[in-house]
Amino acid sequence: MTTVKRVLEFLDSKAPCEIKMDFDNVGLLVGDESRVVKRLLLALDITDEVVEEAATKKAELIVSHHPLFFSLKSVSTATPQGKRIISMIEKGIAGICMHTNLDAVSGGVNDALAEAAGLIDIKLLEESGVDKAGRPYGIGRIGRLEKEKSLSQYLPFLKNALKTNGLRYYDAGRPVKMVAVGSGSCGEYLVIAAEKGCDTFISADIKYDYFLDAKRMGINAVDADHFCTENVVLPVLEKWLEEAFPAIEIITSEIHCQPIKFF
Repeated sequence: MTTVKRVLEFLDSKAPCEIKMDFDNVGLLVGDESRVVKRLLLALDITDEVVEEAATKKAELIVSHHPLFFSLKSVSTATPQGKRIISMIEKGIAGICMHTNLDAVSGGVNDALAEAAGLIDIKLLEESGVDKAGRPYGIGRIGRLEKEKSLSQYLPFLKNALKTNGLRYYDAGRPVKMVAVGSGSCGEYLVIAAEKGCDTFISADIKYDYFLDAKRMGINAVDADHFCTENVVLPVLEKWLEEAFPAIEIITSEIHCQPIKFF
């Protein structure tokens, strides 16, 4: 029988926790590592609604991208986080979170985003290091479209591919061919993308100053939403886990979705 610990060990082999960024908090954050897992729920975040969904679907484990918490001094019903953690423990639901390690690893979030964006010849935008197995890793990817498109042609394609409610963008007047991506809040990578000759940069939570940088450097900049640039990894996780644990039922959350709407 498969335990929470075994699932964690497998995910760590695919996206080593050792390569996380210093601020991050990954691994088994809530629950009993010896708990037997028969049903597993995938979600980008562990929200109250996702916890209830896991309980309703009788999942013993939730695997998410974003951590339940980064630092805690207490766990009590006095805080929303504390209530959520207590609820998970009472319901017998464990929580494993794979965040910046899953962003950086080959085949993880950024590769999934690059593929969804229609890129080929995908490479690291910038190498951060190598893991214990000697595998290079880093946040961000760079690649090219098989066929050049105008930005007005590319934006509808990207919106549909990422299933986002809307896009924020700066149009530098350049066709889209060489593209860099950074899942989630990676606006600071825009400068690196421009320096490496990209005509287009895709990320999320792009600040006003970075849009000004895009104008100054003459590069298209597209903010495609934090949720939508990272939720693309759930099918990847589903495939990994189904292949590794065929006896476990893998379920992707039907409740958790892009929270941002556009008027």
